[in-house]
Amino acid sequence: MAYWLFKTEPDTFSIDDLKSAGEQGTFWEGVRNYQARNFLRDKVQLNDLVFIYHSSCKVPAIVGIAKVTKAAQPDPHQFDSNSDYFDEKSSADNPRWYGVTLKYVQHLKPVSLAAIKANPNIVELALKKASRLSVMPVSEHEWQLLTQA
Repeated sequence: MAYWLFKTEPDTFSIDDLKSAGEQGTFWEGVRNYQARNFLRDKVQLNDLVFIYHSSCKVPAIVGIAKVTKAAQPDPHQFDSNSDYFDEKSSADNPRWYGVTLKYVQHLKPVSLAAIKANPNIVELALKKASRLSVMPVSEHEWQLLTQA
């Protein structure tokens, strides 16, 4: 099992929205960065655990945990010309964008970006290095530190 951090803007999709999705979970779509796509397509696996991180808000923070219930599948929005995520260069034979299905596990006491950056024991997490990446790995050691924060 691996650990991840997925960013989301809470005004668009929050940890509460994920919880409301219930047992079926939700397809994590709209990732349009190649490095994040590669993580989703090639590395994120069934049963991996994911921190849900609220970004672009008053207090950016890790706010909860989700579990991957379906591994990578082509993001159907890339084929829909009416979608904000449409990609005319993508085809069913050669999709460019992928997503995974997540299911809500639990809320956490928020761990703010400021607290993450101030923690000297967190050194590998890309988020600490001002990464704009929306999907990033989390080491097991840092996962343990952050879930106990």
